[in-house]
Amino acid sequence: MKVGIIGGSGYTGVELLRLLLPRDDVDVAFVSSRALAGTRVDSQFPSLRGFTDLSFANPQVDDIIASGAEFVFFATPNGTAMLQAPALLAAGLRVIDLSADFRLRDVGVWEHWYGVSHASPEWVERAVYGLPETHRKAIASARLVANPGCYPTSIQLGFLPLVERGLVDLNTLVADAKSGASGAGRGASVANLLAESSDSFKAYGAAGHRHLPEIEQELSGMAGAPVELTFTPHLLPIIRGIHATLYARLADTTIDLQVLYEERYASEPFVDVLPAGSHPETRSVRGTNFCRLAIHRPQGRDTAVILAVEDNLVKGAAGQAVQNLNLMSGAAETSGLQQPGLLP
Repeated sequence: MKVGIIGGSGYTGVELLRLLLPRDDVDVAFVSSRALAGTRVDSQFPSLRGFTDLSFANPQVDDIIASGAEFVFFATPNGTAMLQAPALLAAGLRVIDLSADFRLRDVGVWEHWYGVSHASPEWVERAVYGLPETHRKAIASARLVANPGCYPTSIQLGFLPLVERGLVDLNTLVADAKSGASGAGRGASVANLLAESSDSFKAYGAAGHRHLPEIEQELSGMAGAPVELTFTPHLLPIIRGIHATLYARLADTTIDLQVLYEERYASEPFVDVLPAGSHPETRSVRGTNFCRLAIHRPQGRDTAVILAVEDNLVKGAAGQAVQNLNLMSGAAETSGLQQPGLLP
């Protein structure tokens, strides 16, 4: 299959290339970057030397179509895909958008959180939310997939077995989540300088974060009822990784949480429920498409504590996008995604 990548010079773009270029069943036909147009990809990313001789191109719709790409990834900032994706979709291409442009079904809510008018609201209701563990069948036939955000993936997978079974109070869910610095992207920022972020730890967005409505939307869909979540993100002094500590008040204290989670995820290739009493580490998922979960019930009381870890650039972005590509193309869902974690 031929694929194109729009916005290939950021962290998610190069992660898509890392996952796709070694595959015999994928031909990366087009990689774009406005800032680096004409520059060889492997000169910008030496880690890809020997895997590609492509150069970055300008993301012109006609050129993308002419490349022969059947599937196009948008690894672009919010607000870009909604401008270009409709023309590609009209030409028969299928799109996987890693930005937030098509994740929220309520256009008014999207415009409130992102501060601009939506350029293609007609595609919002046609987009399929790309969390395979909940929307696998719809993803397979989708024209446009809205790839989930990094925090939303870990939080949803952590809460899913409890919420879909109605086992918790839906108004008191809490997500205390932390991400490595790569989650902020590759652009220059004083806050992300080594001297600013190393040997430090802080919360941000406590008054409201853009990922909150996405998480509440999807959890509400799982529950069949409105969900209220308190979500506070934090910046970790690491490059990759998300650790989400989730709290839920149980409505049924007789349920065996370990069995519940093991049974729910028994057939999921990229959700790993750890043995009882475990404490997952972000390094165990570095470079992988796995989300690892551990379930606790402190002092046997009525609060469940779920620990979730993932690589924000893989299961939280590019890896999940490739998982969606596999579903859309009919390839094995695990194709190109079965690497173990990088240690140390």
